[in-house]
Amino acid sequence: MARKIRDIMTGSPTSVSPDLDIVTVARAMRDEEIGAVLVAEGDDLLGVVTDRDLVIRGLAAGGDPAKAAIGGLASSVTATIGPDDSLDKAAQIMRERAVRRLPVLEDGRPVGIVSIGDLAIEKDSASALADISAARSTF
Repeated sequence: MARKIRDIMTGSPTSVSPDLDIVTVARAMRDEEIGAVLVAEGDDLLGVVTDRDLVIRGLAAGGDPAKAAIGGLASSVTATIGPDDSLDKAAQIMRERAVRRLPVLEDGRPVGIVSIGDLAIEKDSASALADISAARSTF
């Protein structure tokens, strides 16, 4: 059983510039089959955008998504975790902050992302969340 975040995180997370348009980011998320991207300038993490953010804060807000910058949709990062931190610490942070994904930072720069599904697969592989999280995308 994995004991550290580095054992279960998705490494090399997709990062986008805050100036990139919503449509381009949505297509990248589709093509890479991911549900979240980090918004960064160089090694400076500015925020996180999820597929839900694209719909709720992007499309439903109106305007032209081909012209709207993704930086305007990003949630500020309220918590991060290190690659050598424990899975229990990640679960505690997610519970306390009510977040489903945590950016993983090493020496102040993003090196991964860990999701509640990643934790479920590792900590309770028999759970419904683990089953759903482990399933391959069909789109």
